[in-house]
Amino acid sequence: MTLIDRSFRERIVLVGVAIAPVDVEEVEQSLNELSLLIDTAGADEAARVVQKRTSPDPATYIGKGKAEELHQLCLEVDADTVVFDDDLSTAQQRNLEKILGRTAIDRSAVILDIFAQNARTQEGKAQVELALLRYRLPRLRGRGHSFSQQAGGIGTRGPGETKLEEDRRRLLKKMSSLEHDLDVLEKNRRTQRKSRQRSQLHTISLVGYTNAGKSSLLNYLTQAGVLVKNSLFATLDPRTRKLDLPGGESVLLSDTVGFVKKLPHQLIEAFHSTLEVVGESDLLIHVVDSSAENPSEQIQTVRAVLKEIGAGEVPELLAFNKCDLTTEAKRLCDTHPGSVMISAVSGEGIDKLLMLAADRIRAISKVVELFIPTNRIDLIAALHREGEVVSEQWEEDQIIVKVRLEPNSIGKYNDYLEPTSTRKSI
Repeated sequence: MTLIDRSFRERIVLVGVAIAPVDVEEVEQSLNELSLLIDTAGADEAARVVQKRTSPDPATYIGKGKAEELHQLCLEVDADTVVFDDDLSTAQQRNLEKILGRTAIDRSAVILDIFAQNARTQEGKAQVELALLRYRLPRLRGRGHSFSQQAGGIGTRGPGETKLEEDRRRLLKKMSSLEHDLDVLEKNRRTQRKSRQRSQLHTISLVGYTNAGKSSLLNYLTQAGVLVKNSLFATLDPRTRKLDLPGGESVLLSDTVGFVKKLPHQLIEAFHSTLEVVGESDLLIHVVDSSAENPSEQIQTVRAVLKEIGAGEVPELLAFNKCDLTTEAKRLCDTHPGSVMISAVSGEGIDKLLMLAADRIRAISKVVELFIPTNRIDLIAALHREGEVVSEQWEEDQIIVKVRLEPNSIGKYNDYLEPTSTRKSI
């Protein structure tokens, strides 16, 4: 897999289409984000076009006449590539490139390229490469020789072989190999996850829109040393660290890949094993950039992706980050009961965040009262290992223990839910 060629910065024309119920203002906001994406990918916005339509044109998405106008604009601004904010079909992409005389790609291709740049671990690189191949495979049809001529531009990285069938066989073989490698890595990840589950530690995952400050928060809380950069998708590879909450509870805190509008399905599929940790978490700390252009829309986008990956029902704690930069954090916090405003840089609000997280985690476990015979000290030791002992009261023939246990652990102690004297009389 080859990454974006940074030897020069391509000039890009952005294209957005407003199709009801989406209005022009929403399209402009989406194009603003797309502009940030192409900047992260190593290119510059040269111009943008916004069109209103009742429905996409099946052949060119924007219609042949608009495509001709777009071609003239590309000549005027000396554009290298045209990027559409919506997904293009294989036929639409091919027809547009014929009219425009230059590469035409969509938002998904840009995001995939950014992921390709930023993946660092073996698993991350394999996941991104598989997503890229899944994106490229249907686009091989009818391109043959052109694949070897388009190396270097966004979404068209790496020279291909000249024969279509050889390209197809090569990609399918590579995809099969990557899927096998990821299966092996997923088994290792599940083994590690089972080991963590045996440790009886609760898990908290940091989720949020890209560049919301999740990695900064992980670093502040655990000194993890994760890369922090004011850039979209700066970190892709998950990190898990142990964190002590107020009250003495220890949890496992995981950082996850940031989400974005119109996240390519190829990425969600490829990152499935990595994102499983989110669905298996006991609590999600949803980090929101309160200085963003539209925080509420970002919240809805993240929740939509969480639902798509099967994590929509996991309890959520909203944390409005960057309160040191904007007063909007307080307004957002006031309109979302139970949330907290924080700064992952200055530390403001972090103590309250940890207390709220501790309360949520404690609420998951149930406090039970057990009556342990004095000759079963081994059970007292086991309770200290498996749960949180709230109190111990020693009597002549029994030890009364109040302990916070997971629901699946309580069953082992059913014989000790009644006082010793009551059990003897039965």
